[in-house]
Amino acid sequence: MAETMTAQVFYEPEDMRLEQAPVPTPADDQVLFAVKACSICGSDVAYYFGDSSLETETGKGPLILGHEYAGEVVAVGKIPAALGLFKPGDRVVVDPVQYCNSCAICKKGQVNLCEYKQVLGVSANGGFAEYSVSHYTGLHKVPEGIKWEHAALTEPLACAVYAVNNMAIGVGDFAVIIGPGAIGLMMLQLCKAAGAGTVALVGTRDYRLEIGKQAGADVLINTKEKNSPYYAADLKARIAELTDGMFADAVVTPTGAVEAMEQALAISGRRSRVVFFGLPADDAVVRVPALASILWDKTIRFSWLAPLVWPTAIKAMASGQVDLSMICTHTMKLGDLKQGLADVKNRKGNPIKAVVKMD
Repeated sequence: MAETMTAQVFYEPEDMRLEQAPVPTPADDQVLFAVKACSICGSDVAYYFGDSSLETETGKGPLILGHEYAGEVVAVGKIPAALGLFKPGDRVVVDPVQYCNSCAICKKGQVNLCEYKQVLGVSANGGFAEYSVSHYTGLHKVPEGIKWEHAALTEPLACAVYAVNNMAIGVGDFAVIIGPGAIGLMMLQLCKAAGAGTVALVGTRDYRLEIGKQAGADVLINTKEKNSPYYAADLKARIAELTDGMFADAVVTPTGAVEAMEQALAISGRRSRVVFFGLPADDAVVRVPALASILWDKTIRFSWLAPLVWPTAIKAMASGQVDLSMICTHTMKLGDLKQGLADVKNRKGNPIKAVVKMD
């Protein structure tokens, strides 16, 4: 095996270099794997263009970005080898949130809130490279037949699973998803799989809504483009019309826009569940109509990361309950990553999800 690998090393905003770096050596509790695919997250775009700081000690690089990735096991540390958990050739996806498994928070099962966690691609080297290492508890096997570019989307899919679990969908429910990006399209399919009778997808771009139609959306609503066949000037009035004045049973916001979060509260009905998922600005404040929410016995939830739902996400993908082929719209080589980040930021080619393929 080679001692060096090709990697995209991020140093500071708009300074990322395709370099030769040492292949990491797995510690006793780690597994080394060859990265096969790593997808671009909005946070990768934010780090590269300086809109967000890394979680390193300095908040800067050098660091290999990329936290949504999958690969093939190459070498196994002493502990997972002794346990017989992994072997070379295994197909794996990585949970980049490497929690400590030992603190009081982890022992309560709140692993997404671990204060000692390390995040691959954010505070430690990630997946925009030919090889990567992970703590063995952060790896999950994926079955044959799942394309590498789809396996790389397991992390956002797992986040979507946790959010939809928080929506507590009941059979026949009227659910609304505000934001038809990659995760919103995943949530759409998961809501249908969970038993929702009607799922309305709300957005501001028809091309994304049309993909939602392919993914099984029952209702499409465009709140911005007046020439759209799905245009609705008043979202609350439209939802009221569709539900005979009962409004939505469950609403989720895979967007950090405060306007969307407040719309979610406005269109939710009696004993509804409203889940805030997307990340708003640091100083964002959401206004809650307190009395109306109390009188209608609403539940407001917040959804962060993907604690203990990875096996569910993998089964949903493997069974076909979630089709990722329409979500993975662009692929590229590792050397083209900088251009890919710019294209995603500028929405060139109407991307939903762009993935770097190492082969």
